[in-house]
Amino acid sequence: MRTSFVFMLALATTNPAAAERQLLWGDTHLHTAYSSDAYTNNNLTGDPDTAYRYAQGLPVVHPYHKARVQIATPLDFLAVTDHAEFLGEIRNIHLNGVDTSGLGIWDSIKATVAGYALNWAIDNGSGRDLFVSVLPDPDVSPPDDAEASTLQSSDLSLLPMPRQVEIDTWRAITDTADKYNQPGVFTALIGWEWSSLPGGANLHRIVLTDSDSIAAQQYDPFGLDDSPYPEDLWAWLEETSEKTGTRFTAIPHNSNISKGYMFSDTSLRGEPFTEEYVALRSKWERVAEITQIKGDSESHSTFSPEDEFTDFEVYPYYIQRKWTPYKPQRGDFVREALKRGLELEHKLGKNPYTLGVIGSTDAHTALSSAEEDNFHGKLATDSIPANKTAKFSDDGPGASGWAMSASGMAAVWARDNTRADILDALERREVYATTGPRMVVQVYGGSGFTEADLETGETLASATARGVPMGGTLGPVETPSFIVLAAKDTTGANLDRIQIVKGWLDASGQSREKIFNIAWSDDRQMNADGSLPAVGNTVDLETGQVENSIGAAELAAVWSDPEFDTSQAAFYYVRVLQIPTARHSLLDAIALGMEHATDQPDTIQERAYTSSIWYRPGAPGEG
Repeated sequence: MRTSFVFMLALATTNPAAAERQLLWGDTHLHTAYSSDAYTNNNLTGDPDTAYRYAQGLPVVHPYHKARVQIATPLDFLAVTDHAEFLGEIRNIHLNGVDTSGLGIWDSIKATVAGYALNWAIDNGSGRDLFVSVLPDPDVSPPDDAEASTLQSSDLSLLPMPRQVEIDTWRAITDTADKYNQPGVFTALIGWEWSSLPGGANLHRIVLTDSDSIAAQQYDPFGLDDSPYPEDLWAWLEETSEKTGTRFTAIPHNSNISKGYMFSDTSLRGEPFTEEYVALRSKWERVAEITQIKGDSESHSTFSPEDEFTDFEVYPYYIQRKWTPYKPQRGDFVREALKRGLELEHKLGKNPYTLGVIGSTDAHTALSSAEEDNFHGKLATDSIPANKTAKFSDDGPGASGWAMSASGMAAVWARDNTRADILDALERREVYATTGPRMVVQVYGGSGFTEADLETGETLASATARGVPMGGTLGPVETPSFIVLAAKDTTGANLDRIQIVKGWLDASGQSREKIFNIAWSDDRQMNADGSLPAVGNTVDLETGQVENSIGAAELAAVWSDPEFDTSQAAFYYVRVLQIPTARHSLLDAIALGMEHATDQPDTIQERAYTSSIWYRPGAPGEG
């Protein structure tokens, strides 16, 4: 009899000796009141202390509506990653007033008036409108305006921003992380966000370290005011790592709204990739954030027209002053980056985009909420249903709370729940993303796996010995085979299917892709073209409840590539789909007495994306 996969996966999450890994759930991207855009959007009280207490399962007070809120299932780790730019500055001015010492009479008057306007806006709930003036003008595109995109405006530029405020804020953030860090129990990671935004092209990176506060306080976080160019960030990481002995990793996020620049084939300066550039990028950027509140970055139908599950949680708004129509670009999506990486490796001999994937929230509420039925919004203002209805301006539609996605989660296969082990897992890409539900997924690639390997309780031990996990590389094999195990969130909906997404480089040097359904629920029969009938939909649109009468609690498969060519470089990643469930916008609409949320789907199919396993002809296998 086949051993229960739930048992095998549970064994892997609770007994490191059995699989040398345990599954940890967390969020590597969360903002508190120390981020100035969070503060001007009515998060005046949600500080790092609030963030860690909420993540550990304690009830806290919501920073906007002041009700008691609590996460359904505590996290294993959390990184508070406030923006390096204006770090703590707006909060300080609002709480302590404008520091005019050292200013002349006229500059003191201008600063005092600007401070009064800022405080009035925050006190009257209109700080969001004030902060919009800081955002870049979309009329000029990178690289032309990269140097000018320094988050300056006619209003905020009048305010003195003492460097000591940022130093003190960074000290408070890092000291709080040390306070809550409990190795083996709960990990509080130290990090920040670098927020390059030329022409409204999102090129932001989250920077994480496994160090403690003593090491972190040896430097000031690198921000947009230091440089808008990613290669300058990587060079700073290189230099600072050598000086302090500190490890870092940088994580790109929201490539979906990068206007094609995140995963381009030239640098932001418009220059061709060099060997040095590729080496720096591949060293410091090992994973990308594939899903979060501002939308999903896996794929788009423009580039994957045969993928029936693409265009998931599309977020069609740029971060800029004026609304402009959303136009998907190839450099916006992770799947295209993986394909482009194969193309660049063919030309340059090195792949800059061997990226693993995670999900995280990017919430600005200090509350890491990725649950559809317990979603506290991107911004504190958008935490109540009445504030989430569609908004319009003279320039066109604006992003609303319902446009945001209740996503995502970072799943990490780590040796232990410590800062060092989590960073190790990120660096070796043994990580995956979900859009919220805690689906357990294991993938191993190798050669010679068969269905018989699923009939034993030693499946994971055997796969570990004979193959590589997600994030690894396969060397020469006759035909790669994969063991994939998936189990549903224990408190969530059943699973629809497991898919493998393959990308490869053909004989002409062009990248291709294909999606294979490899395991599915119920008694559906695969069609001749490899597609499957839809799993169905049991969501009650009047209540939002889902009936788990379809789907499966667990799915597993051994799959061998039927179209494999030993001469073609390739990558393979797994996508696991849930059965349909109610989107947070439908639950809000029901609460408001509406039938549907404007311009939003009633139901969605939540999913997990794993990091890839690469096949390189002639390359030695590696984990």
